[in-house]
Amino acid sequence: MNIRKFAVIAALGLCTAGSAWAKDYKVGQIEIDDLWVRASAPGQANGAGYMDIDNDAKTADRLLSVSSDAAERVELHTVLTENGVSKMRQVEGGIALPADTEVKLSPGGYHVMFIKLKAPFADGATVPATLKFEKAGEVAVQFKVKPASHNPGMSHDHGAMKH
Repeated sequence: MNIRKFAVIAALGLCTAGSAWAKDYKVGQIEIDDLWVRASAPGQANGAGYMDIDNDAKTADRLLSVSSDAAERVELHTVLTENGVSKMRQVEGGIALPADTEVKLSPGGYHVMFIKLKAPFADGATVPATLKFEKAGEVAVQFKVKPASHNPGMSHDHGAMKH
């Protein structure tokens, strides 16, 4: 192989390797990656969304809210355990994003709660939403709908939780 062909192939390889590290969305110094929700079970009225948020700024920020036409209401929630019982609670004032830190919204912790879905979340579809940050501003995103069996960690079963 001549040197020119090798250089072209190497350059293409570097371009594709770089995209593997790219985040899905960026606003200011905030990068958002791995946005997902589970497909809805029959009759399920609510859904939970998850993501990784990386604040690369030298100052803290805050995820203030999430909005979406996919549900009547969208709230930021967390899961607290009191006397051995897990309870979901709305997060007042948003989710803190310390400087130069990644915050994961994941099952059993912080998450986006889609309340009174207008249509079920179908496996393979996407759910449009807008994230609003205190300093970085707003960014339109798409949550990927994963199979109902998708469970990267602990289960996020709302049936046993008190709202």
